[in-house]
Amino acid sequence: MRRTPHSSPHLRVMSVLGLLAALLLPLGMTFAPRATAAPAADPVRVMPLGDSITGSPGCWRAVLWNRLVDSGYTDIDFVGTLPPQGCGQAHDGDNEGHGGELVTTVADQNLLPGRLASTRPDIVVMHFGTNDLWSSISPDRILAAYTTLVAQMRASNPDMRILVAQLIPMNPSSCAACAQRVVDFNARIPGWARATGTDRSPVTVVDQWTGFSTATDTYDGVHPDASGDDKIAARWFPPLAAALDAVPPDPGGPGDPGGDPVACTARFRTVSTWQGGYQGEVTVTNTSASAVPGWTATVVPANGARLTQVWNGALTTAADGTATVTNAAWNGTLAAGASATFGFVASAPATAGTPAATVTCAGSAPAG
Repeated sequence: MRRTPHSSPHLRVMSVLGLLAALLLPLGMTFAPRATAAPAADPVRVMPLGDSITGSPGCWRAVLWNRLVDSGYTDIDFVGTLPPQGCGQAHDGDNEGHGGELVTTVADQNLLPGRLASTRPDIVVMHFGTNDLWSSISPDRILAAYTTLVAQMRASNPDMRILVAQLIPMNPSSCAACAQRVVDFNARIPGWARATGTDRSPVTVVDQWTGFSTATDTYDGVHPDASGDDKIAARWFPPLAAALDAVPPDPGGPGDPGGDPVACTARFRTVSTWQGGYQGEVTVTNTSASAVPGWTATVVPANGARLTQVWNGALTTAADGTATVTNAAWNGTLAAGASATFGFVASAPATAGTPAATVTCAGSAPAG
């Protein structure tokens, strides 16, 4: 997907200069025909899907939208059958976050196909299941509902890219068991995603649980406050940016390179550990059909760890600990199927346990 200059895709400006010029031309004057610009490519349509955490008001969407626009992703369109609900900052607020809704209800009552038909998303960003867990519905039933929804998404768009959250923690005063239910359910999501994803329609798991505190990041043990909104948006941003980069451009669009979408995979491994930290390594592989001139990897370390040093790459760390590593000058260009590896040192709490991290990557588009 091309990044464009910073302007909202929802601002439509109609030029009247051509009309005024035509009215002022003397009658009978002839002029050469003017070339007509090719129509702009349609924006990539992103559906935020879930319950009140997503839509009532779900202000992490506003934070995420503005971070995307500030990073150059302006040919995007957040879509949904529900309208914006405030949040105090300009953003594209369309969404599919229905307060109080259960994902099992959406699946059982076949509610999603009509919503998909109305909005035609290319990417779905889903944080869904909190109400089901509060209602003591089993992980098996919830994951079966996830599978139903994914099948409906692919029926709407066979190339659908699906981002699924491991849910933020939940600890309401009226549900003592809810906190552990979220932990148990989140542990099941990666295995489900591996079995459900395909090369054409990948399912990406996004860890929204690690580093999120119900005490400081929610106002009621369930719904995010401003701090929680920032953390949720920060976790969505890297995998959503990678999905946007991987969406194939419209054929023949102006400036679009031909060929397959730029794509890559990232693999994490632990090199050594010690009390209070560990050394890790990430291998980035170009899985597209052509060479890429650069790459960016995102590392979300688990259990409170933070990257403190990186070699063979340049490190940027967000407030929540999410690390973004871009290639060094000598290892950015990767032929199709080629790999590059960078290493890092991470600090970790003494109680962190076995090192783990969620890693994703995106290849830079070649100049067109």
